[in-house]
Amino acid sequence: MGCHDRELSVLFTHDTLIAELNYHYLGRRGPTNVLAFPMCDPGDRDAASFEQVMLGDVVISVETAQREARETGETLEQTIDRLLIHGILHLLGYDHEGPEQGAVRMQGEEARLLELIREEDTYGTFSG
Repeated sequence: MGCHDRELSVLFTHDTLIAELNYHYLGRRGPTNVLAFPMCDPGDRDAASFEQVMLGDVVISVETAQREARETGETLEQTIDRLLIHGILHLLGYDHEGPEQGAVRMQGEEARLLELIREEDTYGTFSG
C-alpha cells in the first residue's frame, strides 16, 4: 500500500456512538458500519504532508458488523477485516461515492487485500 511505518487509530464502538459521529461529521442520520477520518485530505497531499506518520482514525460499529455478518454469512472476524480495510482505503484516498471508476478501483483493492488476509489465515504468513 506504500504506507510503511504509518500509524492509525482504530475504535471499535456501538451503534449509538457511531450514529452520533456520522451525524456530527457527515450530516447523516443513523448508525453506519465504518467511518474514516484522515489526518489530512488524501487528495491534497504534497510531499511534506504525505510524510505524516498518522494516517487517521477508523471507527467501526461492532453492532452493525454483527448484523452484517449474519446477513452475509461471514464470520464476525471476516466482516471486521472487510470494514477495517474499507476504512483504511478511505484514509489512503480511495472513494466509492464519486465517479464509478473510483468505486470499481476501491472494490478491486478491497478484494485484493481480503484475499491476502485469507491467504495468511490459510498459510500463516503473507505470500503476496
